[in-house]
Amino acid sequence: MAELEERVQRLEDRGAINVVVVAYFLAADSDDIANVGACFTEDATFSASGQLCASGRQEIMDFINTSRSHMGLTVHTPHYAQVTFESGDLARGLVGAHLELVIAGSSVCGAVRYVDQYLRSKGCWRIKSRDMRTIYIAPWLEVGQALASSTPARWPGSNPTRSDYPRS
Repeated sequence: MAELEERVQRLEDRGAINVVVVAYFLAADSDDIANVGACFTEDATFSASGQLCASGRQEIMDFINTSRSHMGLTVHTPHYAQVTFESGDLARGLVGAHLELVIAGSSVCGAVRYVDQYLRSKGCWRIKSRDMRTIYIAPWLEVGQALASSTPARWPGSNPTRSDYPRS
């Protein structure tokens, strides 16, 4: 019976982690910074392409709020969350998503993967670390050209760079 209870708990945990993943995207798209913060542990980190952007819940909220001040309409669409449990209260995840964003007046489209770590604390799953890795991102009219190039990461205002997941 204990094994069945453990298996049911894992299913419930996967569902709870999925709720946090989706809640982050919905809160970000709605400029609901308080609920963005609620998705993270107090000591969480947020990185982009391996570079630390913010450490701690409040700093993450400030970082997201500042980033979004340069954005118009955004649509974050998660496609999958692959979750691997390391213990009863710690899990790793890989979340694939597409982004449609208006950044500094430019409409862009892209695909990213979030490399996450989740922690259950006080009965609630939250994001402990999140590293957004870019597959590609480019202005709408340049997506085809970007995908066919060796530098498909074309964030507005930055020089084109390689994907965090380049083809070998």
